[in-house]
Amino acid sequence: MPKVTLHKGGEVFVDDVDPNTNLVVRAGIKKFPYPNLAYKCGMGKCSTCTCRVLKGGEHLEAPNWKEKRQLGDKLDEGYRLACQLWVSEDIELTQDV
Repeated sequence: MPKVTLHKGGEVFVDDVDPNTNLVVRAGIKKFPYPNLAYKCGMGKCSTCTCRVLKGGEHLEAPNWKEKRQLGDKLDEGYRLACQLWVSEDIELTQDV
């Protein structure tokens, strides 16, 4: 099972998730990383769920058109939209407060 590590506000939250998990979907049904992950629309329109991938980014699908439109050059800095990510391997993320 993939291990997800989320850094936010000086705290670290860690849990295992099922393979092929979307973190925003899990947060929406009140499972980890709820309530620590900020999100809103879940459709790649608002960018509230923007996170920077610290480790494990090589296991993610390439950014889609929604991420390219919302994040632009920030993609080069490791930023991704959590609502567009399906986690199948260990990943470490940080989200700005």
